[in-house]
Amino acid sequence: MSRIGNRPIQLASGVSVSLKGEQVEVKGPKGTLSNRLPSAIQVSVGDGSVSLTRPDGNKKTRALHGLARALLANMVTGVTDGFTKELTIIGVGYRAEAAGKSLKLLLGFSHPVELAVPEGLKVSVTENTKIKIEGADKGRVGQFASEVRALRPPEPYKGKGVRYVDEQVRRKVGKAAVG
Repeated sequence: MSRIGNRPIQLASGVSVSLKGEQVEVKGPKGTLSNRLPSAIQVSVGDGSVSLTRPDGNKKTRALHGLARALLANMVTGVTDGFTKELTIIGVGYRAEAAGKSLKLLLGFSHPVELAVPEGLKVSVTENTKIKIEGADKGRVGQFASEVRALRPPEPYKGKGVRYVDEQVRRKVGKAAVG
């Protein structure tokens, strides 16, 4: 059985946590994040750490306890170090270009695809085929990376498409020649 919710979250220097009812706000060098935590979970800010407690051992409350602790820990990590997702584009003629607050992708369609970069994220492109998405909010970084990947997911025969850097694509054998 997991005991993740019972572990205190250590705060780095320069990080402050403030409570306003169920709303928790975390400020740090990379920005400010706020989130609403479940009402059943109590948050207490101590000297250099934050701890969460639950009122009972109910199954749903235990699950919310671990969830709330993970969300708060991700907020603290986001405002101190930030989160990064890296994508790579594979395919002849496939390339990306970051211009201001938009990402322009050429993915084999009859037209280039332009995506607006959400507020709070930073997108950079290297070698025309490597996309790096950075931000303080783990959910936003992952969501935007999945939206970019969904435009042209890697196909199993040649492996062309947009994939995460550490993603393994299972390749299939093509049609056998009749002879």
